[in-house]
Amino acid sequence: MDVSALLTSAGINIGICVVLVSLYSILRKQPSNYCVYFGRMLSGGRVKRNDPRWYERFAPSPSWLVKAWETTEDEMLAAAGLDAVVFIRMVICSIRIFSVVAVVCISFVLPVNYYGPMMEHKEAHLEPLWVHCLSLYIISSAACALLYFEYKTIAKKRLAYIAASSSKPSHFTVLMRAVPQSPDQSYNETVREYFTNYYAPSYLSHLMVYRDGIIQRLLNDAEKMRQAIKHVSPDVSCTPSLKSCNFCTGPGPTKSFQILSDEAGSVKKLELDELTLTTTEEERPVAFVFFKTRYDALVASEVLQTSNPMLWVADLAPEPHDVYWKNLKVPYRQLWMRKIATLVGAVAFMFVFLLPVTGIQGLTQLKTLSKNFPFLRPLLKGDIMNRVITGYLPSVILVLFFYTVPPLMMYFSTLEGCISRSLRKRSACIRVVYFTIWNVFFVNILSGSVIRQLSIFSSVKDLPAQLAKAVPTQAGFFMTYCFTSGWAGLACEIIQPVGLIWNLIARVIVKNKDASYETLRFPYHIEIPRLLLFGLLGFTNSVIAPLILPFLLIYFFLAYLIYKNQIINVYITKYESGGQYWPIFHNTTIFSLILSQVIALGFFGLKLSTVASGFTIPLILLTLLFSEYCRQRFAPIFQKYPAEILIAMDRADEITGKMEELHNNLKAAYSQIPLCSQESSKAGCSPPCSDQELPGSEQLKPENLEAEMLKAFQRSKSSHDLEVKSCPSGSPCRYSPGFAEIYKRT
Repeated sequence: MDVSALLTSAGINIGICVVLVSLYSILRKQPSNYCVYFGRMLSGGRVKRNDPRWYERFAPSPSWLVKAWETTEDEMLAAAGLDAVVFIRMVICSIRIFSVVAVVCISFVLPVNYYGPMMEHKEAHLEPLWVHCLSLYIISSAACALLYFEYKTIAKKRLAYIAASSSKPSHFTVLMRAVPQSPDQSYNETVREYFTNYYAPSYLSHLMVYRDGIIQRLLNDAEKMRQAIKHVSPDVSCTPSLKSCNFCTGPGPTKSFQILSDEAGSVKKLELDELTLTTTEEERPVAFVFFKTRYDALVASEVLQTSNPMLWVADLAPEPHDVYWKNLKVPYRQLWMRKIATLVGAVAFMFVFLLPVTGIQGLTQLKTLSKNFPFLRPLLKGDIMNRVITGYLPSVILVLFFYTVPPLMMYFSTLEGCISRSLRKRSACIRVVYFTIWNVFFVNILSGSVIRQLSIFSSVKDLPAQLAKAVPTQAGFFMTYCFTSGWAGLACEIIQPVGLIWNLIARVIVKNKDASYETLRFPYHIEIPRLLLFGLLGFTNSVIAPLILPFLLIYFFLAYLIYKNQIINVYITKYESGGQYWPIFHNTTIFSLILSQVIALGFFGLKLSTVASGFTIPLILLTLLFSEYCRQRFAPIFQKYPAEILIAMDRADEITGKMEELHNNLKAAYSQIPLCSQESSKAGCSPPCSDQELPGSEQLKPENLEAEMLKAFQRSKSSHDLEVKSCPSGSPCRYSPGFAEIYKRT
């Protein structure tokens, strides 16, 4: 790509960034947009809605940048959890690594490449190659050292996170799947008999997992009705009464129908200690088994329960709000088939995606474009149009196509059978990383040689040379991709266009004056792969085409400020993985570093420099040894809980007398029908009983509201018979009065 096309792409994207960031600094001050740009703070009730003066509201200001810069790591940890801190540490680590890379390569490699004896700007030079080799050693040493210290720091943070989460019910709970079926007794009795027999000293109790039944439908329907009532007229508050109500049809009494408020009498305050279905067919061969100590649960989750590994499969349970209940109903014997099927589907989609990627490459070649599309020849005659098509349009089209990848990979991770929401998102993150590296890097640089000429696969030893030839030719495209996906992508992230448009529709078209809002979770499966891709581009181009490095550094600095602002203001944490995204970052960075060394090896081989090639091979081996050391030293911390920490927590709770209280809360925490209180709902509590997030409110007419509620409850009641047992204390379970009235009428 020529310089003019590159400058055109840079100018367009810089203009987009400046406009969107300036617009954000104005829109965030408008009270009507608080629900878009301060979702996290609104959910916690921490936003003071003081309207600024009119001239301040429409003047751009950098105050949000200062606030993001001043936010400390401890504040982020308290507000958003360890995953958010780890993500920001990824950005900081990238800044540190590529600051060193940029200084070394721009100071030494770039002058040699552009002012060497051959003076050919599009090709690497014959000598002096020792500069490139020395720079490669400095880059590799600095990257490994920074990765080691960062891995060590984050491992300490994870251990501190485990030690600080002393009240988590997941530490006492084991998820037992593949419970064997017995013709003489139910799954519930089988689980009780097994653990009473083999784990009598440590077994506390258990809770079976049921199919979706009447209770789940009642709760979901009640939530829909509550939201509908809330949005019909938020200014009207109805209380249980025999008088006519605005939401009820016709004059006269309400026929004992009661509108449930969001206060103490709400369905959200419903407390049911134990609900069971009358038919044992509703039980699933899955149970949450509770143990008396954390160490007992850890031991039970690690050992093989029987001689058949496909029965009594034990894992430490995820946190209650992290459980993905839908996948608990999947038979354990299907999981290996699902993993194979999703792997095949993901690989197939990767190859299908070759079509748009290879088509995009044609846009960068004017001769091929004019030949294949003759009707475009008049447009291609102008210099400005040529620059836009070759410099800006290819990266934009590729970015648009990539918007389909994360949702599809999330769907594959769901089909795979992940038992927790955090595991599902982490699995999708890994898939997107593989997909991005293959389709953005390898397919783009090899589309001209590998796809058309598959001779590279006949000899693996030619791969480094092919990569060394292809990377410099695509350096311009990678720069424009950094502008479009990196710079402009960050500007779109901070402006939140989808949320802004939806809020505008809700207020202007739907006429919703209520300050309702949808809280979002941070898209780790989208942002981490993007961050890792730019790291890969930085390493692989560092020795051959280092001009991309300053643009990457600008992206990392912008990402640091923008993502911190989004984490502390917009995104809410509903579940936590405990920093388990860091090994993905570390392993992918090591892969990128080794790939850059392989490309350098091919580069030295093309120049017939045996000395430089000889020095590169030991460097690759040393990097692999470093990776293996980190895997042995730190990776287990992110996979298991240390026994000494759990034992210390058990002893502390026994001394302080908290153990009994923790035991009493275990069943309520993992019940399939727990209902969050109003306070926990404000904090972002997501009902674990639902297989997915609660749907948005449905706009029902007031005159049809009662009929729709009665139909929903009638439909749920007719599906199954329900048996309500007494609470453990002997007193009957408490119902909301309105809930009881509606249930009696059905």
